[in-house]
Amino acid sequence: MRIAITFENENVFQHFGHTKQFKIYDVENNSIVKSEIIDTNGSGHGALATFLKERNVQVLICGGIGGGAQDALNKEGIKIYGGVQGSCDKAANDFITGTLEYNPDVKCNHHGEHHHHDENHNCGNHSCSSHDDSAPKYIPIK
Repeated sequence: MRIAITFENENVFQHFGHTKQFKIYDVENNSIVKSEIIDTNGSGHGALATFLKERNVQVLICGGIGGGAQDALNKEGIKIYGGVQGSCDKAANDFITGTLEYNPDVKCNHHGEHHHHDENHNCGNHSCSSHDDSAPKYIPIK
C-alpha cells in the first residue's frame, strides 16, 4: 500500500490544493518499509489527484481539502483522510495501527442529496454502503 501525506516541515500541510510536497510511505505487512518526500512541481488542486494516481497512491492523509479535489481523488480511487494535524510520521503510523484521528466529514462527500449531515454527524455511526468496511477503523477528531 502507498500512503501520501501533504507535507511541510515534517507536519501535515493544511491545504491540499497548495501542497508543495508529499511524504510517500510504502507499507507492507503493516510496517513502513520506505518513505520519501516528493515535490509536486507546481501541480495544484485537481491535477494533484492525477499526480498521486501516477505514483500508485491508494490513501491520502491531509489537513483541509475542498470538494473539487475530493471529487478528483474519489474518481482516481484514492481514499481521503482529512482534518489531520501534527507529524506526518505519526499520522502514517496511526493509520497503519487503526488509531488515526481524522475528520470523517472531510471525506464524507459521496452521499446524495437525500443524506443530510447535521453538526453531530459521524460517518462511522451509521450503516453506509459507500464506506469500505474492510478498512481499519479510525477515531474521529472531536
